[in-house]
Amino acid sequence: MRAKEIAPLTLDNYQRAARVILSNHLVTTTFPDRIALPLLRRWATELRDDMQELFGYRLEVTETTARLFPVFDRLDATQPARTATDRVFDRRRYAYLALALAALGRAGDQITLSELADHVAAETAQVPGLELATERAADRDAFVDAVGWLATRGAIALADGDAGGWVSDPEAGEALYDIDRSVVTAIFRPQHALQHLRSVRGLLAEPSQSAGENTRRIRRALIERPVVYYDDFEPDDARTLAADKTIGDVELLTGLTVERRAEGVALIDSSGRLSDVRFPSTGTVAQVALLLAGEIADRVLDLDDPIERRAADTGDGSDRLVAALDGAIPESGVFDALADEPGADIAIGAATEHPFMTDRWLTDTVAGLVDRYGKTFAAQWQADRDGLRDAAVEMLQRLRLVQGADGGLLALPALARYRGVVVNVRSRPPDPSLFADSCARSDSEVL
Repeated sequence: MRAKEIAPLTLDNYQRAARVILSNHLVTTTFPDRIALPLLRRWATELRDDMQELFGYRLEVTETTARLFPVFDRLDATQPARTATDRVFDRRRYAYLALALAALGRAGDQITLSELADHVAAETAQVPGLELATERAADRDAFVDAVGWLATRGAIALADGDAGGWVSDPEAGEALYDIDRSVVTAIFRPQHALQHLRSVRGLLAEPSQSAGENTRRIRRALIERPVVYYDDFEPDDARTLAADKTIGDVELLTGLTVERRAEGVALIDSSGRLSDVRFPSTGTVAQVALLLAGEIADRVLDLDDPIERRAADTGDGSDRLVAALDGAIPESGVFDALADEPGADIAIGAATEHPFMTDRWLTDTVAGLVDRYGKTFAAQWQADRDGLRDAAVEMLQRLRLVQGADGGLLALPALARYRGVVVNVRSRPPDPSLFADSCARSDSEVL
């Protein structure tokens, strides 16, 4: 492991580079910031060796890009593409993104927004159920979201004009973009030809009997999942997860600390530089999720009212996601002569029973939190308690603190980390005003 050869004075710099590439599989001259690529280029050789040795990942670094090619052991629906306003991409935006990327690969050094839209619109005509009609505002908004995603990563750079003007009126507004072909090429580099796949399982790693490959798979789980439970693995693999060397290597590479509990381990990122979701955090949804976690923990620990326990789903929801994606694969696009058969599933541990919280209890609990602290919440959530409940539960699920179940959810062991949540509502004095006596208000926040 090359990290062991790095001098202590520069190890922190190396670990920062490792965290950057693990959290951003594509790094360009401008994304995620202007200092990331020079940092990665400095440590390119060492990082390339360690990524391969520890995780089986391939790293390519050029003058303009750094691209990490991860190995996927499961499908993960918790890290979708998002718009500039943090809105999750829907199917239409993903389709526009793919078609825009293909059009940029065939374009010259520059392209206007309207030209790119025309190329994408022409391609959508060949896809049943998909259309880009620039006279429709909803289609223009979705298309510009896809273009913005590419611009954020440096695939295109605004040279003149304004995309907002085109969205408002495509006849009057226009935008001209420079195309960075190296970034366009780096964004989409699939490990397999998609036309050779009958199932998305073909994009996942094949099960291996090799001890070294199994250890890499376990390390991958440690950096990719918020919490790794021993029940996620067969007994032999669970012992590998608990081994000092497995954990120590990941700690040395990332500079983070692994927290061990009886049920599993978690890589603790107090800096927030590796995690895609910070928790606890600010914002109404994150605050309610934290409060709800505390309420669930208190309910589980209530000895006077024992709670029902149910067996957890031994899967992670991937089967349903695989079935949905496989059902959307167009048969006409698969080359039968070269098609691969889907790989086998990786063995997982036995089902374990966990405390079960009903939907009714969750609804009543969130309603109680809104009644107590609602004045500190964003206005949009105060009037949408069901939406707030769903958003908070979704965040807890992404963090693997709870697991969805029919009629409710299961409280997973890591949730106990947030028991005993203390709430302090701090009021700020109103600003002095000529009409202070009659118009004074108090702004509060949940800490």
